[in-house]
Amino acid sequence: MIAMSKLKASFAEAECWDAIVHRDPSADGSFLYAVQTTGIYCRPTCASRQPNRENVRFFSSCAEAEAAGFRPCKRCSPRSTSLQQQQAETIAAICQQIETAEMPLSLAAMAQRAGLSAYHFHRVFKSLVGVTPKQYASAHRTQRLRQQLQEHTVTQAMYDAGFQSSSNFYDQSTTLLGMTPAQYQQGAKGLTIRYTVQPCWLGWVLIAATAKGICTIAFDDTPEALTTHLQTTFSQAQLCDGDRAFAGWVEQVLSLLETPHQTVDLPLDIQGTAFQQQVWQALQTIAPGTTLSYSDLAQHIGKPKAVRAVANACANNQIAVVIPCHRVIGSDGNLRGYRWGRDRKQALLTKEKASPTGF
Repeated sequence: MIAMSKLKASFAEAECWDAIVHRDPSADGSFLYAVQTTGIYCRPTCASRQPNRENVRFFSSCAEAEAAGFRPCKRCSPRSTSLQQQQAETIAAICQQIETAEMPLSLAAMAQRAGLSAYHFHRVFKSLVGVTPKQYASAHRTQRLRQQLQEHTVTQAMYDAGFQSSSNFYDQSTTLLGMTPAQYQQGAKGLTIRYTVQPCWLGWVLIAATAKGICTIAFDDTPEALTTHLQTTFSQAQLCDGDRAFAGWVEQVLSLLETPHQTVDLPLDIQGTAFQQQVWQALQTIAPGTTLSYSDLAQHIGKPKAVRAVANACANNQIAVVIPCHRVIGSDGNLRGYRWGRDRKQALLTKEKASPTGF
C-alpha cells in the first residue's frame, strides 16, 4: 500500500499514478486524486474515465482535497468507508476473536461473521493479515499453550489451548515447544543445556545450546541476571558447561559480535510456528550494515500484509545477532523495540555500518 505522505516526492507520485492506471484495490484508502479540469476528487479505484496525468493532483485525505477546492466524486464516494476498509475492520475483529476464543473457530463460522463465502474469506484474510486463518490461530495457540503449561496440568493445558484431541496435541506441541509438553511444564526436565556467560562490548552475553544447536543468545548487564533467567526458564534441565564442539560455537558467536561482516556456520535449535521460522530464516539474509523495515521484510517473504505478524516474530526471536532481528527498523527510519534493549540495537547497527570491510 502506498504511504500516506505529503506525496511531494516524484517517486511517490509515480506510484500513485500507476495505482490509478491499474485501479489497484490495495491503494484504496492510501491516497486520493483530484482532477483540475472537473474540480472533483476520487478514490484510486474510481471507475470514471482516466484523466490526463497533467491534470491530476494527489492528496492524503478528503479534508486536504476539499481545502484545495475540490468536491467528492459521486460515483466512488471517497468520503464513505471503502470496501477494503470495511473488510480490514471485520478481519481485525475476527483476529481478536481468534486470540480470545476458548475453542478453535471454524473457517465457516469466521466466514459467516465476515459475510463472505469460506473461499473468499480465506483469500481476504490472507491478503490482509499475511497468513491464513489456521496459521494465525496456530501462533496464538502456541502462546496460550506455553502459558497454560506453566499454570495447569498437561491435560488441562491441552484443552485450554484449544486442542481437541491428544494425538493432534502431541504431534504439534512437541514441534512448537522443541520438547514434549511434560518436559516444558517440568522446566525441561531431562533436557541437557550447555551454556556459558561471557563479557562482551554490549555487556554480558549468554550462549546456550541443546544437542541440536544454539537455542539462546541473550544480552544483559550482569551475568547473574542472564543465569537466573536461564535457570528459571529451564528449572529442571541439566545445565552444564560445554564440550569442545560447544566451545567452537561460542568462539564463532563472540567473533561475530566483534566482526559482524564475517560468515558463521552454526547449528540452530529454534522452535516456533511455520510463519515465525520463515521470518527468522529471512532475517538471516539481511546483510550486515543494512536494514529493512518490517514492511520490507513482509514483502521479502511474500506476505506484504503481514507487517504486524512479522514484528511479532522478530520480538519472539531468542537468538540475538545470529538471527539479526536488530536489522529491522520502522518504515520511518526510527528504531522500534528490541528484546535486549534499544540502546544495544542502535550500537549493533552503528558498529555494522562503521565496519571497513565490505559485505
